[in-house]
Amino acid sequence: MLARYDIERARNTLTPETLKSRPFDLWRYREMLPVQDTSSIISLGEGGTPLVHAGRLGEQLGLAHLFIKDESRNPTASFKSRGMAVAVSMAAALGAKELLTPSAGNAGAALAAYAARVGLPAHVVLPRDTPRAMADEAEAFGAEIRYVDGLIGDAGRLVADECQRQAKQGWYDLSTLKEPYRVEGKKTMGYELFEQLDGRLPDVILYPTGGGTGLIGMWKAFDEMEELGFIDSHRPRMVAVQATGCAPLVRAMDEGADECTVWENAHTVAPGVRVPKAFADFLILKALRASKGRAVAVSDERLLAGARTLSRATGVFACPEAGACYAALQSLVDERWVSRDETVVLFNTASGAKYLS
Repeated sequence: MLARYDIERARNTLTPETLKSRPFDLWRYREMLPVQDTSSIISLGEGGTPLVHAGRLGEQLGLAHLFIKDESRNPTASFKSRGMAVAVSMAAALGAKELLTPSAGNAGAALAAYAARVGLPAHVVLPRDTPRAMADEAEAFGAEIRYVDGLIGDAGRLVADECQRQAKQGWYDLSTLKEPYRVEGKKTMGYELFEQLDGRLPDVILYPTGGGTGLIGMWKAFDEMEELGFIDSHRPRMVAVQATGCAPLVRAMDEGADECTVWENAHTVAPGVRVPKAFADFLILKALRASKGRAVAVSDERLLAGARTLSRATGVFACPEAGACYAALQSLVDERWVSRDETVVLFNTASGAKYLS
């Protein structure tokens, strides 16, 4: 399910001019968010993350306009704060009593924080090899942690079973794209790019893609912005970045398939992209093709080297998934798929501090 809005009504109050007087956070786009009653907003100050001009890094690649969207500056040090702020706000408003999610780490920590903020019990199911810092973070916020011997899909099945069993007690499943509100929080990254680039969109966006909520969300935001009159029909070329040990989107793009097949024996040191088959993979593939974009996979060796290079050249503490984006960009520049004069944005989706183990 995807949330839809009264665009005609929103045009009356949501314009590039009216935005200038609002705080630079996620909720500045309130007309295009599902939480219509402001008293229902559960916030820790999410959104409004910096767009860092990566001048020295760009010089190394021969790019004049390279930017890092640094999502590590969110309250729980990852982009997951955006989705969970909106999802938990709506879950609480709709009367949910307990909240659950499967997670590779960052989503669980974000759910735990926002559940603590509103005073609801949270349950987080993690693969047993999740980075310890993320599990500790969720536990510190009071969440119950459960582990599975497997991957995110195995965690998701446990959550689905538990929610079905506890449905009458008001347990609410916040799994990626199995409810309509996390994507609404994530889409605000697209609105922010428009503002931070002075009323235009980048030519290329590189996004580490596991479940793909952010990519789907931004693509949805671009359509909304066109309807609002912010932009025309031009879209960035979207690049979904994965690891060679788990690259179902790359395979589907190569094969011309409309959805992915499960990637067997998925493995990578970047937990955010270790998703053998995304629930809404068909929407990701549709956005990639509509944008004339790509799906690119890089090795663990290259993505770790990319994270170090990105950190040392920008002062942004890059996570492995951001390192994957940098490594992918190197390949795309070498192929001349990205040219020197294009505006390129790559996402640092979380702080490298969470991955020290």
